[in-house]
Amino acid sequence: MATKAFVGEASTPEPRFRRVYVWELPVRLYHWVNALCVVVLCATGYLIGKPLAITYSSEAYQQYWFGTVRFFHFVTAFVFFFNFLVRIYWGFVGNSYARWTNFIPSRPAQWKEMVEVLKVDVLQVSFRRIITVGHNALAGLIYFLSFLAFLFQAVTGFALYSSMSHSWLPRMFAWIVPAMGGDFAVRQWHHVFMWFFILFVLVHVYLVFYHDYIEGRGTTSSMVGGWKFDREDRNE
Repeated sequence: MATKAFVGEASTPEPRFRRVYVWELPVRLYHWVNALCVVVLCATGYLIGKPLAITYSSEAYQQYWFGTVRFFHFVTAFVFFFNFLVRIYWGFVGNSYARWTNFIPSRPAQWKEMVEVLKVDVLQVSFRRIITVGHNALAGLIYFLSFLAFLFQAVTGFALYSSMSHSWLPRMFAWIVPAMGGDFAVRQWHHVFMWFFILFVLVHVYLVFYHDYIEGRGTTSSMVGGWKFDREDRNE
């Protein structure tokens, strides 16, 4: 199929696109479970750090609303942690787009691509399109750093919970509290990283819609169905 050409102007063929299966089902499940967990953990975590002064006519022991907030926080933390372990495993056995080699820059081409993405997406001093089927090199590195933040948040959370739990999992991290200088220091760092996640979500959602609008290759829908679109005349 060819585009319409004006008089004296040569017609050029429209680019043809192919569907590429990028995000496998385990990756998509991890993404949405993780997104839900982050929202619940941030909301309940904020309330734990700064409880609302809610007045009831009933006695305090008849309310237990704060205990319910903590219960949801703890249960979601366990789901978050084991969901994260599944993603770590899938980074070794998944397809080429899910593997850790995409997240840890080890090749000169990846560092070069990061510089180009910074020029286009962040500094906007270049108009050259950086088309990558999976994650581009900069996004992959940022996701890897976010994985480290996930791990830190899980470890410090279980460390705080270890003093009130006899379960083996939280007790594994009881040593973190004295190593970091006590409950107060651990709680402060845990709270600081909550704001990291809030900022990360805002930037992440913005960039997803930005690339979906600019590239038009199914960036948003790919995390639902797994498919993206790539030009047939471009080699990845």
